[in-house]
Amino acid sequence: MDGEQQPVDARELFAALRDHEGPDAFGAVVTPWLARAVVGYRAWLAKAAESLCHEEFDGPAALREDMSWELYALSRVSDVLLLAHQPPYEAGDEAPWAHRLQPLDQWPALGLEQYLHLFTGLGLMPFHETGSFDPFLHEIVEVEQAEDPEEPVRVTEVVWPGLWLGPLLFSRAGVRVRAGTRHAERSVADRSPLYWTFLRRHRPTVDQSHGWGHNSQWRTAFRLDHRTPTGRRVNADGCQDIDNAGGDLSPTEALLTPAERRELVLNRSLLRTPENAAALALDTSWETNLYPFDWRLASSEKPGRATP
Repeated sequence: MDGEQQPVDARELFAALRDHEGPDAFGAVVTPWLARAVVGYRAWLAKAAESLCHEEFDGPAALREDMSWELYALSRVSDVLLLAHQPPYEAGDEAPWAHRLQPLDQWPALGLEQYLHLFTGLGLMPFHETGSFDPFLHEIVEVEQAEDPEEPVRVTEVVWPGLWLGPLLFSRAGVRVRAGTRHAERSVADRSPLYWTFLRRHRPTVDQSHGWGHNSQWRTAFRLDHRTPTGRRVNADGCQDIDNAGGDLSPTEALLTPAERRELVLNRSLLRTPENAAALALDTSWETNLYPFDWRLASSEKPGRATP
């Protein structure tokens, strides 16, 4: 971003949170950063959200990249500030790549009121939808397994709120759910890798920044999920047909059924053990080798209702 137009950026806040020592990160880091951001940066974010949600971007490609990269950087801030509200990681001795960047307990622990103070101060609107599970709006944090395998997924508790930035879904609400195994399996829906995500305490994550250098990792696109006058668009920048099991899909990706690929795009993770689990297990890194970031739903598919 242009430093003359924007007094702050999200990467600066991320670094300040990472480097902060002491108990009051909200007062020492977040509050002064937000005071500088509230006018110029807040307006810039609103413009970025509106612009990126248009089917045809009105401006140079470099500006569109800057907007997407900045939203991605801000999503990292959200990720690290939500760590304190997530269950512990229980998947063995080897921590996921993103966990090794810094011990998770060294990130500042903000309360949800402080978290919302930051993001509402930037113009984002929280939501706390409960009841029926909606993968567009909800990220599964924990599954209570119902005895009836056919019991639909139902939200039982909101762990953290989701956030809208105008028409753009900035982040989903973290939820606990109850479900039968035909719909969501415990230890899969809540512990398998979460894609399009930088960091979670309780599960592996996979996004396009992982493994890149200090500067290159920040040139990562923000996933575009947004509402339209007639419905929703899911991973709107996707350019690859998820039903094409031919040349566009790797052999590993082709082992997922079309329904599983849709599930992964909609939920950003798998909810159940794949049908071809035995064949997939021949590649011990198959989950992190998947590349769903370009996948798109067929144009005729409706991902869900519009949210007012």
